Amino acid sequence: MLQIRPEDIERKSFEIITSQMDKGRLEFYTEDELLVVKRTIHTTADFDYQNNVIFQNNALDNLKDCIRSGAMIFTDTNMALSGINKRILTSKFGIEPLCLIAEERTIALAKKNSTTRASAAIDLAYQIHEEKRLSDGQKLPIIFAVGNAPTALIRIHELLDKYKPDFIIAAPVGFVNVIEAKNLIKQSNIPSIICDGNKGGSNVCAAIINAALLQLA
Repeated sequence: MLQIRPEDIERKSFEIITSQMDKGRLEFYTEDELLVVKRTIHTTADFDYQNNVIFQNNALDNLKDCIRSGAMIFTDTNMALSGINKRILTSKFGIEPLCLIAEERTIALAKKNSTTRASAAIDLAYQIHEEKRLSDGQKLPIIFAVGNAPTALIRIHELLDKYKPDFIIAAPVGFVNVIEAKNLIKQSNIPSIICDGNKGGSNVCAAIINAALLQLA
């Protein structure tokens, strides 16, 4: 039976990932971006991510700056919320990420406007963000981490004339409106990390945030 110490498992995994990545892709990304790409591969065991992770508008530096500034982070699923490294995010930066998908206010808003809950959750996130600004007198950066619902990205795009997020992780997975929704974020030029094509997921969203956090730890 093969045995390996727990602390060596991740190190060995990343060594394997590096050895199996295309040389051209290893040279394509910056050193810090490569750490994000490798963590998405580590999370999914899918080497397609070496080709489909897009860093838009100085993305990684912007994400780190948002975190350092105490950004409000909203995920579109509780799975993504659960996967985020709270030991670093909350303990070091005092950030409590939120998922509003099951909130009563989200459900009521979706019913009222005949939209998906993911779309309604974007509206509620902006409302909470504004309430925070009014109560504390400061406007914290706002980050959306979308790994499941393309309608969340579509709603972000629809509201750009009124609200503009500071950062987006655009990684919904699936086949209906997924590519189209990601293209909207590409066209926006908002600082973003985008998983191009049909692939993504809540686990990928969490992995991207965690990769940035580990660089800040």
